[in-house]
Amino acid sequence: MIKLTKLTVQTRRSQELVDVTDEVERVVAESGVGEGLVYVMTSHTSSGVLVTEGLECLERDVVAHLERLAPDQGDYWHNRYLDIDGRLGFNAGAHLKGVISGYFAYFPISGGKIVKGGRQRVYFAEYDGPLSREYYVQVIGE
Repeated sequence: MIKLTKLTVQTRRSQELVDVTDEVERVVAESGVGEGLVYVMTSHTSSGVLVTEGLECLERDVVAHLERLAPDQGDYWHNRYLDIDGRLGFNAGAHLKGVISGYFAYFPISGGKIVKGGRQRVYFAEYDGPLSREYYVQVIGE
């Protein structure tokens, strides 16, 4: 079986991590797959999907560190008029954060549940919000 589910998350800040673990686990449970894989991805290039320990202080540290690595304000080539579509590029920092954090995560499924560490949580990472965003959860297995 292969099942793809599109989910929406409403972010509240320009940069934040939104814990989507419960939603991913719900999709896996509803799929009926006992053994397989689950793949979680964002469809936006100025966001990410990441896995870390579910602590508020660590969530804040991750966002702060990514801002130091790819600040919103910088001398970026992207921050200009874009010939490709006539829009103004202004969010290079958000795109770079997405490149650094990655756009997907995947886990094995065994016994109908996600196999992950006891403290691992799946996060949708917003770098250019607040926005209504979409992410996908694909369950593959039997």
